[in-house]
Order: sequence, then structure tokens, then C-alpha cells
Amino acid sequence: MARGPLVFLLWISACLFLSFRASCFYLPGVAPQDFHKGDSLRVKVNKLTSIKTQLPYSYYSLPYCRPKKIFDSAENLGEVLRGDRIENSPFEFKMREPKMCTIVCRIVLDGKMAKDFKEKIDDEYRVNMILDNLPLAFPIQRNDQESSIVYQHGFHVGLRGHYAGSKEEKHFIYNHLSFTVKIHKDPVTELSRIVGFEVKPFSVKHAYEDSWNENTRLTTCDPHAKRLVTNSETPQEVEENNEIIFTYDVEYLDSDVKWASRWDTYLLMADDQIHWFSIVNSLMIVLFLSGMVAMIMLRTLYRDISKYNQLETQEEAQEETGWKLVHGDVFRPPLKSDLLCVYVGTGVQFFGMSLVTIVFAALGFLSPSNRGGLMTAMLLLWIFMGLFAGYSSARLYRMFKGTEWKKIMVKTAFVFPATIFSIFFVLNALIWGEKSSGAVPFGTMFALVFLWFCISVPLVFVGGYVGFKKPAIEDPVKTNKIPRQIPEQAWYMKPSFSILIGGILPFGAVFIELFFILTSIWLHQFYYIFGFLFIVFLILIVTCAEITIVLCYFQLCSEDYHWWWRSYLTSGSSALYLFLYAAFYFFTKLEITKPVSGMLYFGYMLIGSYAFFVLTGTIGFYACFLFTRLIYSSVKID
Repeated sequence: MARGPLVFLLWISACLFLSFRASCFYLPGVAPQDFHKGDSLRVKVNKLTSIKTQLPYSYYSLPYCRPKKIFDSAENLGEVLRGDRIENSPFEFKMREPKMCTIVCRIVLDGKMAKDFKEKIDDEYRVNMILDNLPLAFPIQRNDQESSIVYQHGFHVGLRGHYAGSKEEKHFIYNHLSFTVKIHKDPVTELSRIVGFEVKPFSVKHAYEDSWNENTRLTTCDPHAKRLVTNSETPQEVEENNEIIFTYDVEYLDSDVKWASRWDTYLLMADDQIHWFSIVNSLMIVLFLSGMVAMIMLRTLYRDISKYNQLETQEEAQEETGWKLVHGDVFRPPLKSDLLCVYVGTGVQFFGMSLVTIVFAALGFLSPSNRGGLMTAMLLLWIFMGLFAGYSSARLYRMFKGTEWKKIMVKTAFVFPATIFSIFFVLNALIWGEKSSGAVPFGTMFALVFLWFCISVPLVFVGGYVGFKKPAIEDPVKTNKIPRQIPEQAWYMKPSFSILIGGILPFGAVFIELFFILTSIWLHQFYYIFGFLFIVFLILIVTCAEITIVLCYFQLCSEDYHWWWRSYLTSGSSALYLFLYAAFYFFTKLEITKPVSGMLYFGYMLIGSYAFFVLTGTIGFYACFLFTRLIYSSVKID
């Protein structure tokens, strides 16, 4: 018994080391690329994003300057599901050759163009670009610290303001971009690697003499006169019939940052103390529950089993109260046992996907440089984990003396995925209605259905066949033919109350980390502290298992043997608190105003909560399953 805490402490120590390693470096998703002086650099544009609408749009959905021909970059499945639309741009960079006030194009706004720009400015859309697989960053000086700089992703389409002496609000567009490319140069070979890509946007009403032609020189910024754009220039207003000239500068700065560390500015974790507080807080919960479980196992169970095994007559046995008296009913199959088998199998599938994904992410194999890699890995792992889902469902179904295993496999393969796909399809239709690039194309939808029907479903059946052919799990005690009557339960032992209480502690173990996950998803920030997440995931497993065991023991002591579904729902109820917290986060942290955006948020959080319910419920079920088999196998039954 003394080995348990020691093993757990060793696990935590290993995970803390893993978290340090995962926080300090990553295994890059692409090989470094070296550039000679004068080499052409390809600047790509990505989707327009907004934290107010959560609806991404293609860069060229706005009337920005276009290249002669637009090419789509190859996108993986995860990128498409994220709404990424990566295309070439009209910006021309050459390594270590600065440019000043380069004219991209000139446009005259019509009514629709002005309306589109104004809508995107009102919704605070940001423009995202990519250079050598690095996203464009906008550096901002923090007010509380002089030397601290925060990097935001991309830059705003424009801003709202008013002229001096006027209260009328106007829309202004950022039409001049001052790019900074940070490079790390090899002193021997003179080759350069890109380690940073930053921008400072300006709104400037460009002026020029005479009429416009290809050789027109601007008076507001002139490379020949070394005149740069500054914030003191008159801003460019967005109105119908207004002329807008788009320009850009490029400068190259030498940097000591090496290529392997170039993502550190994006992944900088300034609030690591909060994560440590979260882990310490969760460990306190685990230690408290571990103490309760140890007390039950070492004192109560040991004493009760010893006394029970010393009883000599049936009359004395009948005088005993508590969990011993229900030994003849505790392994009686529950109501809707088929559905329980389905949900347990689905939970095993989700558990395997989550564990492998977090481990690989913590080791650095799913770095942000590989856009969409995390989502692609999760999707493929879910597909292949169908093998374990079918196996788990079949083993449990066989134990319940079931014979129609194929029906169970069909339900396992379709109940959870079909529910998720139905919600996803409705949400995708809403996104299509908004003409957003976040809508999954028909081809990708077909690919998802193909993976589901042609790979996942067969794997579920293969796992089910193997599991059903194995000998059935034997119960440690015999089940009586006539069910025992359950006595009246105290109010605090009612199923509804104990189930709701059971979900509080598992949620409490993860809710601080949940805040950062929600922030990364809905506020478009990088989440790459998977070392911490791995520790929290282990703590969640232990917490779900222990709270379910404690409440299951109290339930059996009150002679209520209907523990099968309650063990699943006890830890699974933490999903209810997750959804309530998501609603709290929506109203306190987000600025979403559009009804469609709100429906997308709650739709996706409903999917996440449902998956969390299946995951935590399965952990609680197996913990209680092993616990009951352990204690009743120790009791001698004549």
C-alpha cells in the first residue's frame, strides 16, 4: 500500500521535468531554410480573423491588392477545419535588400467596397500573413513594464476615430505596412535564416503631383528623398469614391535569436505562476481524495472483510449491514446495459486519443509551426482508436451475457460520432450562410465521412470481434435470481444529488487550465504548454477515479447496488460544470455580439462538453468497476 503515493510522486516528478522540456524547446515541423542575399522571399496571406465574430474570411474577400494570379497553398485537413486559407500575395521581398515606400496598387472605393471595409473594421478583423512559415506579429509595448513587449497576431484592417475638433466617428484603413524581417546570419557562409516577421501598420492619405500613372512619385513618402511614413500623417478615410494607395516598407535586422528558438516570442508564457498554482491546487484535491480512499481501503474494508470472513452462521450474516449484504446483486446487469457498453467503448476511444495526443504534443511533435497538425493528429487518432472502442464495448457486453454483439458495434460506431457530426453539420451550414472561409468545403466533408465509414467503422467491428471471442469476464460473486429490495435512501444519497456533487472536484482540478485553453481557442492565441496540460490530465484521471470510488462505496454501504450508471454519471457530471463555465466565460471574457457567432460558440462548447462527459464518465466507471471487483473478490461467500 505504501508504494502507491511513491509511484504517484515519481509520476509527477517525471511530468514536471517533461513540462520544463516542453516549455523550453520544440521539435520543429519543418527544416530550416537558408537564403542568400537577393533571394526572393514568398510572403503569403492567411485568413482574416476577429474575436468579436469568430468567423474567418479569406484575405481577398476584401478588395485588397491582388497578384496577377492567386495560388492556394497546399493545406492539410487540420488547416481546412480551422478555416485557414493560405494564398500568395503581391508583396515582393528580397533577402537583405530593404525597400522603402513601395507602391502595391491604387484603388477607388465604390459603395460595396467601402461597406465591406467598414464592416470588417467595426468587427475588429485582423489581417494574418506568413513568411517562411512564421506568422506576422505586431509588437506592442506593455504599459506596466518598460522593457516588456507583447506580440499580437497580425494587424487590424483599420480603426475608428474622429478628426480633431469633430465628434463624428470615421473609419480609417491601414494602407501602409512597415515590415521588419529579423534574420540570423551565419558569419562564415553569409547565409541567412528568418527568425522574426513583424509589422507596424499606418493609415496615411497618400498624395502625389499631377495625374496618376505607373511612374508616379508620392509626396507623403518617397524612397528617393528618404521620407518615411509617420503617425503624424493625415489618415486614410474609408468612404465611397475615395482613392486608396497601398504601400509598404521592408527592413532587415540582424538577430541573435537562432532558428530553433524563433517561435519563443509567439509561445512566450508570461503567466506560468498561474499554471503552477493550478497544479498545486489540483494536487491538494488529489491528496484529500487519496486520503479518503486510503482510509476506506486500509481501515474500513480490511476490518469489515476480516469480520465478515469470520462469521460462522447465516443468521449472523443477516445481522450485518452495509456493502456486504448486496453481494448477490452488485453485479446484476443494469437497465439499458447496451447503451452503457456503447458509452464505455466511446470513452475508451476518446481517452486513447487524448492521451496519445497530449503526450506527442508535450514531446514537441505537434508544434505550432505545423499548422493544423494538432487537429489532424486528433482526428486520425480518433479514427484508429475505434479498434479499442469496439474491443471495450464487446468485452463489457459479453460480461452482461449479451449475444447480439454486431448491434452493439453499430451503436458504438455511430451513436457518438453521428451526434457530433449532426451538430457540426448544422454549425457548418450557419458558417456557409455567412460566406465565411471557416465553412468546411464539400470535398473535406466527404473526406471526413469516408474516414468515418471506411476506416473507423471497420476498426470498431474488428475490435468488437476480437473482444467478443475472448472468454467472458467472470463475476467474483454469484448473482441472486431475485433482486434485493433497496431500502429508503437518505436525501444526500439520492442519485441526483450525489451525481452532481461528484462532478465538482474533477472540474475543480482542471478549470484553471480550461481558462487558458478557451482563451487560446476563442481569443486566437497559441496554446503550447502541453507539459502542464499532461500533468493536469493525469490529475484529472486520478480525481475522477477517486471521487467515484468514494461515492460508490458510500452508495454500497447504504445497500444501493445500482452503481453501474451512477459511477459513469458521477464523474461525467463534471461536463455540466464545464458547459456552465463556458457560458460564464462567454458573458465575461468575450465580446461576441452576432447571434450566429454566439450559436457557433455554444455549439462547439456543447460538442466539447459532450466529449468531456464521455471521457470522465468512462474513467469513473472503470475505477468503480475495478474497485467493486477488488472488494467483493476478498469476501468469502458460502
